[in-house]
Parts: sequence; C-alpha cells; structure tokens
Amino acid sequence: MKSASDTWFDEAYYQRYYFDKKTSVIDPEHAERLGAFVCSYLQYLRVPVKRVLDVGCGIGLWRAAVARHFPDASYHGVEFSDYLCGRFGWERGSVVDYQAHDPAEPFDLVICQGVLPYLNPSDLKLALRNLGRLSRGALYVEAVTREDYERDIIDEDLTDPRLFRHRAALYRQGLAQNFNELGGGLWLSR
Repeated sequence: MKSASDTWFDEAYYQRYYFDKKTSVIDPEHAERLGAFVCSYLQYLRVPVKRVLDVGCGIGLWRAAVARHFPDASYHGVEFSDYLCGRFGWERGSVVDYQAHDPAEPFDLVICQGVLPYLNPSDLKLALRNLGRLSRGALYVEAVTREDYERDIIDEDLTDPRLFRHRAALYRQGLAQNFNELGGGLWLSR
C-alpha cells in the first residue's frame, strides 16, 4: 500500500480533524499542556534548544509552546499539505526525505506528532532514519500503534481510518538506532 497522498490533506481534512470542535483530534489547550510537558522536561534535563523543527506541523499548535519555553529558539514548520503551506507559509516537505537547509546544523528539538502512521512500512523506515539525521538533541514522537487499536483506546469515529497500524516495536526499533527513549514520547539523540 502507498503512504498518504498529498491530496488527502486538503481543507476538508483540516476542517474535520482540527477546526470542528465535534470531530477535532486535538485542541489548543491539549497542545499547550503537551508542549509544556515536553519543553519543561527538556529544560529539566538541560537540553539546550536553539533550533526546533516541527515536521508535519499541521496548523502550528506547537509554535506557541516552543516560543514560551524557548524564547530564543527558532521554530521551523515543515508540512506535507499544500493547503496548509499556502495558508500558514510552512515549508513543503515530508518526514521521509526532508533535509535541513544546512545538514551540518541538525535541530536541537524535532517534533513529529501524528505523522508516522500515515506512512507505509518502507517509508516509515526511511522516516525513522531521517529523524536521526535531523536531530542532534531531542525528538518528540507521537504515533498511534496497532496495540492502541487492540486495547480499544482509539476512538475510531475521530481517528482517520487511513492510518497504518504499525506495531509499537517497529517505531522503537527504528528510533533506537539513533536515540535513547526517555518515555512520554521523548527521545534523546545518541
């Protein structure tokens, strides 16, 4: 099966999953709490954060939390959706093959929330490897797994039915090549 098509992520997709309060998968308050957790944990660990990449940044919900906790850091949003790139001015790209403008300067924090389940297994492996190239500090990953479905903790009425149901072990194995898992979706670069 193919990974997600760029035609999937049009205005109707974002209206359903982000802007309509009845069917939204995340709201600004949730994003703020999550951002506060991730950023505070990194501050506690004394991970310096000057450059942030949000790959699959969507409508940019992480930008405010990053600015609040790391006011001197630059935030760079990369998005697969032509619609959102036009609306918000994000750089067009994919986690599978995105390259930093200066590969000698990896990012201190890379955020990849809700993106990886849209990738088929071969693209997922490429993306996990690429995340290791992009980050020299921390990585935050959030991805629905097959086990989440098996444990019936996914609201399938609100979840995009086109997601791949990868096992959690596939994500962990791919990330473990370049990162140490800290828990809570956070990984530190080796």
